[in-house]
Formats: sequence, C-alpha cells, structure tokens
Amino acid sequence: MLRLLVPILAVLALVLAFTALDRPLPKADFTFINRGDVSTLDPAIISWQQDNRVARIVSEGLTRSDNFAHNFEPTPATAASWDFSADKRTITFHIRKDAAWSNGEPLTAHDFVFSWRRSMMPDLAGDYMKLYEFIEGGKQFIAWRAAALKDFQTRTDFPTDAARADAAQILWQETLARFDELVQCKAIDDHTLRVTLVRPTPYFLDLTAFPPMYPVYPPLVRAHESIDPTTGMLRSRPEWTKPPINVTNGPFVLTAWRFKRDMRFEKNPHYWNKDAIAIDSIAIPSIQDPSTTVLAFNTGAVDWLSDVVPGYRDRILAEKHAFYNEHKDAVAALRAQFPRDPIEVDRRLPKDPRNNLGVFPAFGTYFYNFNCSPTLTDGRPNPLADARVRRALTMAIGRETVADDIRRIGEPAATTLIPRNSIAGYASPAGLPHNPDKARALLAEAGYPRGEGLMPIGILFNTEGEHALIAQSVAKDWERELGVRTRLEQVEIKVFRERLKNADYMVSRAGWFGDYGDPTTFLNINKTGDGNNDRKFSHAPYDTLLDQAEEQPDRAARMQLLAEAERMLLEEQAPLAPIFQYVQIIMFDPHRITGLSSHPRMEQQLFRIDIFGDGKGTDQPQLMYDGVGEGSFGAVNAGPKK
Repeated sequence: MLRLLVPILAVLALVLAFTALDRPLPKADFTFINRGDVSTLDPAIISWQQDNRVARIVSEGLTRSDNFAHNFEPTPATAASWDFSADKRTITFHIRKDAAWSNGEPLTAHDFVFSWRRSMMPDLAGDYMKLYEFIEGGKQFIAWRAAALKDFQTRTDFPTDAARADAAQILWQETLARFDELVQCKAIDDHTLRVTLVRPTPYFLDLTAFPPMYPVYPPLVRAHESIDPTTGMLRSRPEWTKPPINVTNGPFVLTAWRFKRDMRFEKNPHYWNKDAIAIDSIAIPSIQDPSTTVLAFNTGAVDWLSDVVPGYRDRILAEKHAFYNEHKDAVAALRAQFPRDPIEVDRRLPKDPRNNLGVFPAFGTYFYNFNCSPTLTDGRPNPLADARVRRALTMAIGRETVADDIRRIGEPAATTLIPRNSIAGYASPAGLPHNPDKARALLAEAGYPRGEGLMPIGILFNTEGEHALIAQSVAKDWERELGVRTRLEQVEIKVFRERLKNADYMVSRAGWFGDYGDPTTFLNINKTGDGNNDRKFSHAPYDTLLDQAEEQPDRAARMQLLAEAERMLLEEQAPLAPIFQYVQIIMFDPHRITGLSSHPRMEQQLFRIDIFGDGKGTDQPQLMYDGVGEGSFGAVNAGPKK
C-alpha cells in the first residue's frame, strides 16, 4: 500500500507545483493590449513596434523624447544633461549619479560603451546597426569586423579545432582593441560619456532615446555570450532578457513572461525617478483576436488598447462621431482651446462609453514590398528585379479602394512613403498615380503584355489584422488590370518575419513608422545594406543622394536632396508601393486614465500613467501635442467614407 501511495503522492506534488506555477497573476494597476507578442527585448536586435513599446517600460536611454511636446524634444533621462562642442560634433553626456540597474548596481558610462559596441557587431545582424555609423569610426569598425569575420571563416590553415578556437578568441581580443582605437565613444569616467559624430546630426539626441540604443547590464550579458569557435562570431543566448534573471534600468522590471499568455511588470525600486511613478504594476495579456480585445476593454479587463483593429471598428467610429455631433458646440470650443490635444478635448466632454475611442494621425505608412533581388530563393530569375514591372504593379493598385472600402477609418490613400505634411520644410514628391493604362504599357515594355509569360506573383502576409482582405483586393486589381496571376501566402507572424528578413517572398505587406523626426527615418530603410531594407533594394544614385544630404549643412538644400531621393525611389525605382497612411486608433477611458499621448510618433511612456481616483497619483492631466518635428499633420477625417 505504501509503495502505491508514494508514486501517487509524487504525481500529486507535481500537479500542485504546476498548478501553482499556472495560477493567474494578481490584477495589475494598469493593463493593456500590446497588439502582437514580444519577440525580443535585446536592444542589439530589437525592431518591431510591440517590442519597442515594452522596451520603454523596462529600459531607458540617455535621453527621452518628450511625447507631450510639439517638437518631440529630447529631454534628460539616464543622462541628466549634455554639452555640445562648438562644431556640434562632440556630445558629452553626464550620467546621473543616482542612475542604477534594477539589482541596485550603479549604471555607468562604461555600460553604454559596452552596449553600443555590442550593437555595432555585424555578428548579431541588428536591423539598426547602421545607426552607429553616425559615430566617428563606427562605419570603419563595422566594416573591419565584417571583413575580419569573413577572412577567419575562409581560412583553412588551422591544424586542429582547438587551434581554430584559440584563433577565434584572439580575433575577439583584437576586435575589442580595434573598437577602442577607431570608435569615438569613450567613457571619460563613470558618469561622463563622450561621443564624437562624423558630422553634426541634429536628430542624434532623438536616436539616443530609441530602444536600439538602450544599455544592457554587462555582467549578465557576458555570462550569456560566447565566441563561436568555428565562425569567430559573437553568439548571444536570449535567456538574459527574461525573468527572473533579467536586469534593466527603466521605470519597471519584467517579473513574468509567459509565452502567448502574458507579461507583468513591477515598479523598479532602484529607478532614479521612482517617486514620480503613480502606478506599481503593469500587465499585458496576450490576446490575438481583435474582437476579443475590444470585449476585454468593454468588460473592464484591460485599461488601454494600443491598436483597435476589429473589422467593425468603422461602426465604433460612427458611434464616436454621433457622440461628437450631440456635443458639437462644446467640441468646437474645446478644439479651439486645445488645438493640438484631442485627448484633452475628450477628457473635458461628458463621460460616455462612445468617447473611449481616440483617433489620431500617425507617422507611418502601409505599403507593399517588392523583392528586388536578381533571383528568387529557389534560383529562378526574379521578374520584380525590373523596375518597370514594379512600377506597373504599383500603378495598378486601387489604393482608394483599400483605404475607403477595407480600412474605412479615414486613412488617406498614399503615393508617398513619408506621410505628407509631417515634417516642416519637406516637400513630398507626387509619387506614382493610379493609372492602369500606363501600368499595362509598362508591363508590355518589360516583356509581359497582359501578364503573358509572367510567373504567378506570391503575396506574403501574416494572419493578424486585415492583411488578407488587402491582399485579395490587390490581387484582383493585378488580375483585372494587368492579367497578372497571384498566389496568396498567409503565415503566422513569426514565419512572416523570418521569410521577410531572408527575402523569401516576391511581394509582402509592410508598414513603417518613423523612428525620429527627419525624412531619413523613412528613406534610409531603402539604402544599400540597411538592416531594415527587406526589399534588398540597391541603387547607387539613390545612395549617393542620401550621402550628399548627410553632408549638406544647409537645411533647405538638404530637404531638397531628400525630396529628390524620395522621388527617385517612388517614381523611378519603385521597390515598394505605398497604399495608405496610418491613423492610430486606441481605446481608453479619458476620464479615468491620464498619461497617454496622441502624438503621431505613437511613442507611449507608460511610467506617466496615472489613474483617476485610485488614491495613488496626482490625478493631474498632462497636455499633449500632435506635431512631428516642426511639421504637423492635417486633421484626420475619421468618419467612414460613403
């Protein structure tokens, strides 16, 4: 009997243990839907919007972009202040004396040097590695490391595997020395970081507020890295980004990360500005179904939807407009009083569930990628390598149909990559119009009259959102107007990302939101070799224009060069087809939650969140503005078009 009882008790103990691990976490002070699961929190390889949103919760850069300011000005963060040299090329950052990691250890300038050096390694192939080419010696170091790795990997003179492994370690030590020699990013002491740029870069302080330039905790990261003895490359295991061992420097600490279930954050007791944080905890449940996210908000399970995407959102918008019409005099007066603060307008209107929807311009564009590689992954010649084919496909897309009949939320059809009127002093080109006749002529000129001889075009998209409906609409346009056959390829987001990065597609859906307030935040993603150039597009005259713009000190002349670059990109080369410019739609109760921003850059800093009536915070609204750079968007027509 006892022998039977022992295994039963063991099984019971395991069941109880797993049950304890699977218990629901306590309700957080603030809960939101992130729209997509986080893939990484490693600044060296971070890229996607949902990852950046979480990175801003747990980490902090030298600066922070003020999402409540019209110009999105950089403000002090981990750096309390900074000084510029007379020529504006050298910036000296003064790290806060009370800046610390979440384990209580002091954060120093040396940590930034370690982190930025790591992010500059071509070994990790980060999408934003080229940001570090702004730093004097950065481009040379990246090129040297890439060449050194290539040379190491092609060597055949190692007598044993042990000899090769020893050589890999020697190469790593040489790499560290070469970084110190070339790259002008120096820790003068524990609290002073000096960075010299290749040229004056007005938006560099904007970049230091961007998650790819956030610091990592060196002792922890080193413990999870190694040098591959065969390739000589730095290898990084991702466990250091996850609880319970993760160490970060931001307002909150990640305390739970359950795959496809949830994430939880607790206030960081060692954060330098912890006393200004009004909430103690944040939760992100993983809910993929768009309708379920709205239901979760309406039942009070979540406080904020960062992106409202169910197919019936046009009806929710109609209810919001009906509410505005009922209070049109008050709305007009409040808009005159707060012309750049739509959230403050909503907060001062009567409380009503219909007023929980916010619609604002976004600094982003939805487009289709064209794979510009000479050959496809299966070795066949790629017809999309011909710019005439790409232009033809672009001009055959009914953008207005997508914007008006599928999206139905007032997003303008786009012919440019950079949202119009979003950057002061920048004049957008016309772009390619919707012109099926011209498209047919171009396709025939390329050797495919009415699509004859052209292989079926695969359109790759992920399962979330309305990408399938858009793909179906585009496919119909191409078949009807050009006689082009298509093949729709719907995959899960993880597979989509991998195929996109490996150029394993012909056409794919895409979107880009500007990372900083300058045209290059959109244009550089099409530069040869850029980590975000998923189109594998390369055109020397385009690269030259971008280089000339970087060297041009006169702002007006620089903007003209960049406008010419966008014209060349869209009207001549067409590696992508703009379809519509985004608006952001969020859900939250403006009478209960404060601290969310309506700025088009869509950067939320959740340490600002306060909840009315909870007795913890100040309950004082903060005014917010909707400019990007020094420009501003026009009003959004958020109503459904007939």
